[in-house]
Amino acid sequence: MKKLVLAAAFIVTGSFAMAQQVNPQDKKINREEMHKKMELKQQERMDEMQKELNLNEAQVTKIKGLHEKRKAEMKANFEKNKGERQAKMEKMKAKRQQMDAEMKTILSPEQYNKWQASRKAKMEERKAAMKERGFKGERKMMAKPQSGTSI
Repeated sequence: MKKLVLAAAFIVTGSFAMAQQVNPQDKKINREEMHKKMELKQQERMDEMQKELNLNEAQVTKIKGLHEKRKAEMKANFEKNKGERQAKMEKMKAKRQQMDAEMKTILSPEQYNKWQASRKAKMEERKAAMKERGFKGERKMMAKPQSGTSI
């Protein structure tokens, strides 16, 4: 029975791994779609701000310029910190591999395989939850305050 469960876990894990393989061209298309959605969302927010605050065209132009400046600064910071981020990721990966090796010495082969399958399943759940939140477009932390309330 244990072997059957273990075999089923491997099949499920393998199918998830195969399903995660994405064509680079599909990634490019998804990236383009995401950029279009972001631009549309920015325009909608700008229109809403213009309507709520009764902004004139000069103010709208200045605000758009401010947003572009901030976006450029953020992109520059992202590029500047890229090496540091990669170093941290490598360090985390090494620690994860070390823990994995230690767990392998502690657990029996069956326990280790079960632990691995459980870890992968949890990771898939987290990915799905993140993807679901991303598609809804809800940001609870940045919720717009209701009129009449102060920040």
